[in-house]
Amino acid sequence: MIGGSSRSLADPAATWADVERFKSATSLPLVVKGVLTPDDAVQAVRHGVDGIIVSNHGGRNVDTTVPTIEALPAIADAVAGRAELYLDGGVRRGTDVVKALALGARAVLVGRPLFWGLAVDGQAGLTRLLTILREEIESTMAICGRPTVDDLDNSLVTRFGAGLRHL
Repeated sequence: MIGGSSRSLADPAATWADVERFKSATSLPLVVKGVLTPDDAVQAVRHGVDGIIVSNHGGRNVDTTVPTIEALPAIADAVAGRAELYLDGGVRRGTDVVKALALGARAVLVGRPLFWGLAVDGQAGLTRLLTILREEIESTMAICGRPTVDDLDNSLVTRFGAGLRHL
């Protein structure tokens, strides 16, 4: 962006009324991104969102913010199925995907690794990266004894140390 920064992309004057206005302007599902607290997730549901992307925007704006995988369980509890949850940030391998799904995400968004695959070998690198990711997801689920995504639950994830989550 010429002459600007990522900070200029967010409107600090945005309110929940704006979310309601967007919702009333379309019949498409409305998804909000950047939710990191249960309170904001509940507010989003109250104002009509269909989906929530639990995201810290890659930690680029506030590098010490909560990791999304840490925020996800409390948000999943607060939302209680009233909106779909997606996780964005920190997804680097198949175990990350399985953890997020087990903790309540319906899907994950993968960013940075896609660019790594493209940088290494263009389309072939991207295809290989996605194949590796799929294989890691499948092998992790098999090792955990969970044949389908519907069989995943938070009993697979335990908490150790300073908030690190491990399968």
